[in-house]
Amino acid sequence: MNQAWSWILTGIGATGLFVAGRGLWIGWAIGLCGQVPWMIYGATTDQYGFIASAFIYGTVQASNLLHGLKHH
Repeated sequence: MNQAWSWILTGIGATGLFVAGRGLWIGWAIGLCGQVPWMIYGATTDQYGFIASAFIYGTVQASNLLHGLKHH
């Protein structure tokens, strides 16, 4: 994998945070979906910290997504 992947995945995460910051629950969904490719990236590049961080970020995003859907 080349470095473009890390920039693309960073863009997805930043987009999710931007949209969530506007009060839209879909932002949390965008961020949550972006965690799966981060895990794949971490595994294929032997950077296991990315897998751990994706799990942590994904847990927070899922919680915020559920909260947002409940109050939508």
